[in-house]
Amino acid sequence: MTFEAQRSLLAVCLLAATALGFAAGTRAEGEAGPVVHTQAGPVEGTLENGMAVYKGVPFAQPPVGPLRWRAPQLPKPWPGVKKGDTYAPACTQVSRANPALGIPAVPTSEDCLYLNIWSPAKSAGDRLPVMVWIYGGGFTGGATSIPLYDGTNLARKGVLLVSIAYRLGPFGFLADSELTKESGRSSGNYGLLDQIAGLKWIQRNITAFGGDPHRVTIFGESAGGISVSMLAASPLANGLFEGAISESGGSFGSPRSGDEGGVNVPTLEIAERNGAAFLAALGASTIAEARKLPAERILKGPGASTMGGRFWPNFDGYVLPRDQYLLYSAGVQNDTPVLIGTNADEGAIFPHPRDAASFLKQVRAQYGASADKILAAYPAGSDEQAARSASELMRDTAFAWNTWTWARLQSRTGKGRAYVYYFNHRPPYPDVPLFKGVGATHGAELAYVFGNPAQQNMHFTEGDQAMSEAIMTYWTNFAKRGDPNGGSLPHWQSFTARHPVVMHFDGTPQLGAVPNLKQLEALDAYYAWRRSEAHEQ
Repeated sequence: MTFEAQRSLLAVCLLAATALGFAAGTRAEGEAGPVVHTQAGPVEGTLENGMAVYKGVPFAQPPVGPLRWRAPQLPKPWPGVKKGDTYAPACTQVSRANPALGIPAVPTSEDCLYLNIWSPAKSAGDRLPVMVWIYGGGFTGGATSIPLYDGTNLARKGVLLVSIAYRLGPFGFLADSELTKESGRSSGNYGLLDQIAGLKWIQRNITAFGGDPHRVTIFGESAGGISVSMLAASPLANGLFEGAISESGGSFGSPRSGDEGGVNVPTLEIAERNGAAFLAALGASTIAEARKLPAERILKGPGASTMGGRFWPNFDGYVLPRDQYLLYSAGVQNDTPVLIGTNADEGAIFPHPRDAASFLKQVRAQYGASADKILAAYPAGSDEQAARSASELMRDTAFAWNTWTWARLQSRTGKGRAYVYYFNHRPPYPDVPLFKGVGATHGAELAYVFGNPAQQNMHFTEGDQAMSEAIMTYWTNFAKRGDPNGGSLPHWQSFTARHPVVMHFDGTPQLGAVPNLKQLEALDAYYAWRRSEAHEQ
C-alpha cells in the first residue's frame, strides 16, 4: 500500500479510534494513559501531572546506515502498541552535562528522531492550539529530555506542547558535493529537514492527540530560535505553522565566506568545501566510506578539529534559498505573527576578549573597513571597557541585531504583527562561578517560559513567580490567537516603524524603547556594507 493510500485509510478511522482511547476512563497518576492512533501505529502514553504525556514517538525513520546524511524518511508502521513512557536518546553529540546548571547526562544515539507530547485535551475533538519546542545548543548540542523543557506548565494553560528532536553537528549539518549530487539539489541542512519532518508529522497526526493542526506555533531558543527564524524563511515550511516565537534567535546576516564578524551561515559552496576537508581528515574518500564509520569517530575524530566545532545550516538554495534579509525585504517569508526578543546580558557567558589589545585585534580582523565605526560604538579605552564591549558586541551580533532587524522587516513587509521583548531581569542563579557578576544572560528566560526554576537549581521569589506566570500567559495567548494580549496583563503593543516599542521584562512587564539602539544602528550600517560586498563578488 502506498503512503497516500495508507494515509487516506487511516484518516477515516483516526478520530474514532482516538476518541475510544480518550474515553477509556480516568486512570491514576503514573498509570498508562490513552492509546492514540498515529499513521504509523498506536501509542500509549502515561498520566503525568493530570495530563496525557507521550514520550519517544517516532516522526521519522532512524537516520542510520544508508540514511545517514539523507533527508528524513516517513516512520515505518510498527506492530502492536508502542509505549510512550520514556524519552528517546538525544541526537549524537559531545556531552555538555552540568548538574549544577540542571543539565543532566543523557543517552545519545543516531537513532534520535522522536518527539514528545503533553496533552491536556479531554477528547480528540478539543482542537487545542499546539506549541512546538525546538531546543538550542549551537546546532551541536541539545535534547528534548532536558528537565527544564518539561511542557507541563505551559500545557496547563490550554495548549498542547510538542518537543521535537533534530540531528546535530556533523550528522545534522555536514555538506559535501557528493551528497549534493546524490540528493539532486543540496546537502548539509538535515537538522532543519528533521524539524520540517516533525512539523509535517504534526499536521498529519496531532488531531488525534486533541490538537489543532491549523493553530501551530513554533518556538525555540538560541539555535532553536535561529531555527524558528529559518523555518519562517524556508519555502519547505510554508503552511506548517501559524505563529513563531524566537528567544535569542534570528539569522539575518549576509553569507559567511571566511572569518567575517557577526555572520554565521555559509553558502552551499563554502559548506561543501568545509565538509570535504572534514571527511578528508577522517580518512573517508567517499560518502559510502563515511557512512560506515562509527558515530563516535565522526564526532570526535580528527575531522572535528578541522571544522573548529562549527557545524551550521547553509544557504543551499533549497531549504534556505538565500540571505533571509533579502527574502524578507522581498516579502516572500512565511508570513505569520512573530513574538521575538533577547536578553540584556546575552554575551556574558560566551568566550570573548577580556583585554583591549585582544578586542582591538579581533575587531580589526573581522570587521574590515567598518572596524573604526564598530569601535566607536563598542569602545576599548581600557581592558575593563573592552571586556564589556566585547560582551555587548557578541550579544548584538549574535542575537539583538537579528531580532531588531527581524521585527523591522516583518512589520514592513508582512501582514503578521511583530511583538518584541527585552528580558532584563537577573534570575536567582545557582551559586556557581559562571553566573558571578552577570545579569540576564543567555537562556536566563527559559525557567520563566517553562515555569521550571527547580530544573535549573533556582528558587523563585514571589516576584519571579509572577513574572513567570505573565510570560507563560503571554506566550500561550500568542499561540491561541497570534496576539499575546489578554486578561489583566499589561498591554503589549506590536512593533512598527512608527512605534518601535519593546516589552521589557524586569519586575512588572512594561513597554519601552529599543535598547542599545545606537549600537544596533552601527551594526546595521556594517551589515549593509557586508551585503553590498557580497553582491559585488
